[in-house]
Amino acid sequence: MRRAEINRETAETKIDLRLDLDGDVDRSEIATGVGFLDHMLTLFARYAGIELQVKCEGDTQVDDHHSVEDIGITLGLAFREALSDKKGIVRFGEAYQPMDESLVLTALDISGRGGFYTDLHFLTEKIGSFDTELVSEFMIAFATNAGITLHIRQFSGSNSHHIAEAAFKGLGRAIRVAVSIDGRFSDKIPSTKGRLA
Repeated sequence: MRRAEINRETAETKIDLRLDLDGDVDRSEIATGVGFLDHMLTLFARYAGIELQVKCEGDTQVDDHHSVEDIGITLGLAFREALSDKKGIVRFGEAYQPMDESLVLTALDISGRGGFYTDLHFLTEKIGSFDTELVSEFMIAFATNAGITLHIRQFSGSNSHHIAEAAFKGLGRAIRVAVSIDGRFSDKIPSTKGRLA
């Protein structure tokens, strides 16, 4: 079963996260303590078709940075664990995601080598009380710890909420393709090297 449970505690955050790549998305429960991130992760889980349960107690009286980054780390670790040896996965995924005036491309490779490459450019510093720079902080933490090479490119957008939403929805759609099983190669590592690392 492609599942993982990660409990991570630091002086700044306490996170309990459960992930089931083949679970019931309708059983997802997300309570990060950061309202906008709850919204984004709900969209991500829905479009990825995964069951995601996250609970975070963080030092949001300071700001949202520690919670957002640490949830990205924890989610990345859970993905890495749930995918195990990665046998049979498609490995690559991409999605062009429109959200009204915004258009964002997400392309990824579950390579075993994490990295985030982007040209997202938000026109505001905040979405409500959420710092827009935290979108990239989350993606860096997630991609690095999941071992995913992640590219997100923005083609258009003038509304910061729409740009962020397109990025998270696109990430979910690309993940859904990449973690799906290719029945022709279900017992094979999807690499000519014989391993993904």
